[in-house]
Amino acid sequence: MSTPTTMMASVLTAPQTIELQRVDVPPPARGQVLIQVTAIGVCGSDTHFYEKGAIGDIIVKGPIVLGHETGGVIVAVGEGVDESRIGVRVAVEPQTPCRHCEYCRRGSYHLCREILFYGAWPVDGSFSEYVLADDDFAHTIPDTLTDEQAALVEPVSVALHAARRAGVSAGHRVLITGAGPIGVLNAQVARACGAVEIVVSDPIPNRREFAAAHGADRVLDPFADDLGDFDQYFDIYIDASGSAPAILSALQTIRRGGTAVLVGMGGEQLNVPIAMIQHREITLTGTFRYVNTWPEAISLIASGAIDVSGIVTGRYGLENVEEALTKSKNDPLAIKTMIIPALTKTTV
Repeated sequence: MSTPTTMMASVLTAPQTIELQRVDVPPPARGQVLIQVTAIGVCGSDTHFYEKGAIGDIIVKGPIVLGHETGGVIVAVGEGVDESRIGVRVAVEPQTPCRHCEYCRRGSYHLCREILFYGAWPVDGSFSEYVLADDDFAHTIPDTLTDEQAALVEPVSVALHAARRAGVSAGHRVLITGAGPIGVLNAQVARACGAVEIVVSDPIPNRREFAAAHGADRVLDPFADDLGDFDQYFDIYIDASGSAPAILSALQTIRRGGTAVLVGMGGEQLNVPIAMIQHREITLTGTFRYVNTWPEAISLIASGAIDVSGIVTGRYGLENVEEALTKSKNDPLAIKTMIIPALTKTTV
């Protein structure tokens, strides 16, 4: 079957304005594959770009397609790519490093200064019917994985990278603030890494319940429970909330020599207790996306070590991307929304 020359895409034309448009299907260049998109997860960064038109120093300067949690099937290949790849189902790693700089050469390609990323200006993302990817960043998935699971490899990779940065291993006690999708997946990845106790804090009852059913040994309400009861208790602290009060209240729970990893997107600055961090020799660090995580993330989902069932609480076509982007903020029962291009009913 031949590939169409045009496709539908949900285009961010201004902050809080998305239009369903018909655009050209991009041809794959050398080393690239063209993927028919089957599922795209909605991420908090997509919502931030939609609402504000920027994240940090990444500023949207014109129309752009958001979306980067992508599953699909290869339908065409560029020069230098084996045609046997056509028809292969994949989970897409949504970044393109330069492959030549010092960071790329040492394996830290996510820190490449020239890296391109889906949905981050000026690179279009995957809220569309087709998308391009580098051949080696279109990771083959087993037949046992669903399209939605393929899309969820990306947030699992976020959690996996955080666990690696934190050094989570057998016997560790872990505190996580934020029980959204990333917080819950961090809990499950920590368990897969050998953590023996995982506590998750979140102010929303439904999210606490979800976390308790998907990896947490105990859940806390930050407005009702006192983290002072856990003074110097946890080996690892991972923030998936981006909330300054949550982070500051949690730092006291880290034992001497422990580690804190900030994953959630919050404010530009945070006043932290430097004396405490110095005296306890706490390692405080952040994460920037992920690196070399896709094969392990796929394996964790395929083996059942990571259970993503139930995490998707809403599915939308391309004409309803705006509703999907704001659902988690407007509906306390929502966990994660997914865009399914095949559900699109409106045509342009």
